[in-house]
Amino acid sequence: MKKLLIQDAKIVNEGRIFEGDVLIEGEFIKEIAEKISPKSADTIILHAEGKYLFPGMIDDQVHFREPGLTHKGDIATESRAAVAGGITSFIEMPNTIPQATTQIRLEKKFETASKKSYTNYSFMFGGTNKNLKELLKTNPKNVAGIKLFLGSSTGNMLVDDETVLKKIFSSTDMLISVHCEDEATIQKNLKKYIDTFGEDIPMALHSQIRSAEACYISSSKAVALAKETGARLHVFHLSTAQEMDLFTNTIPLAEKKITAEVCVHHLWFNDSDYENKGSLIKWNPAIKSQRHQEALWKALLDDRIDVIATDHAPHTFEEKRQVYTKAPSGAPMVQHALPALIEFYKKDKISLEKIVEKTAHNPAILFQINKRGFIREGYYADLVLIDLSKPWTVNKENILYKCGWSPLEGTTFTSRISHTFVNGNLIYKNGKFNDKIKGKRLEFDR
Repeated sequence: MKKLLIQDAKIVNEGRIFEGDVLIEGEFIKEIAEKISPKSADTIILHAEGKYLFPGMIDDQVHFREPGLTHKGDIATESRAAVAGGITSFIEMPNTIPQATTQIRLEKKFETASKKSYTNYSFMFGGTNKNLKELLKTNPKNVAGIKLFLGSSTGNMLVDDETVLKKIFSSTDMLISVHCEDEATIQKNLKKYIDTFGEDIPMALHSQIRSAEACYISSSKAVALAKETGARLHVFHLSTAQEMDLFTNTIPLAEKKITAEVCVHHLWFNDSDYENKGSLIKWNPAIKSQRHQEALWKALLDDRIDVIATDHAPHTFEEKRQVYTKAPSGAPMVQHALPALIEFYKKDKISLEKIVEKTAHNPAILFQINKRGFIREGYYADLVLIDLSKPWTVNKENILYKCGWSPLEGTTFTSRISHTFVNGNLIYKNGKFNDKIKGKRLEFDR
């Protein structure tokens, strides 16, 4: 069994930072100690030299576009970008072509990932107005959860039949993740601005069309329905101040029935950035004002928001440069999310310990992922070494997304991912990949 010893790392784990060594045997962490001597002559030694060792980020919301939309991205290209960004596990959404709304289609996605994914992986089963019987066949032990679009987005999987919604919430014990925007409000706002501007609506008005009101109407209904039925609800990509009142920090995460996520782009951008970025920062839900952004930060730091994710959603540059009504929403983020969060640490906005909690520990707790998300003996060695003093600038030459662009292009980060380990395998080192390594299907303790 191969052995690898990481020496002299600054280990960030479970609320503290301490200098120490980590011994990996096979796929798992064998030992964590202040000092570990090599147990055998064949032990490979990696000198961390003061770099920070994180548990790999678990991204609970990505769109890797396979099958059917692979001109934008695919499981291989986007998971490769993810490991370069310190992400070691992902959960992918069902709005592909065909949509993952039957058990057969879902398993085909797992089969594809087993051959192509550089990271560990799981998928959401997509709920619709018409597939309740299929939905109830989903196995909670090996599928991340159920995804419902309560506002239309890429793939048009809108679930708008309230009778069906109540049946789904009442019928499954699985975690239900939701995209919350009220479609009637959005369509009313959209008509108003089309009447004024035609198809070429100024991008800055995206936050008025997919408004704070649209978000709150939908998310408050979902939370109320979860409370009524006892369903396990996880609300994706929150974007407004008012929504923060729907969530609590008074009980431990493992006991919460209703949980919340924020995405890196809602923390990084606000509506003042539309002037320079335009359609490149068109997301659903929309980037909103600084007031909303500040409320998201407050809720993240006081633990009303439980998880940070990317909602990685690549489109081609040509698609994004179309007029407002044709430009799709979403942007690629997996390669740059963790470096972006560390920039906030450098600005004293968030601690390294809190970054690890929200990107690794909490997704593992929330989804009940087996033996991942922590630097613990007996856990899978999904690890990331980060040099906090290695500046680099995002540009076309170093962007790894298949779509070839990033809304963060031109940004200089002051930290760099140097090594990424997936299941004990060194898959990424200083810009080079071990293309023979593949991730594993996530398992869930449910």
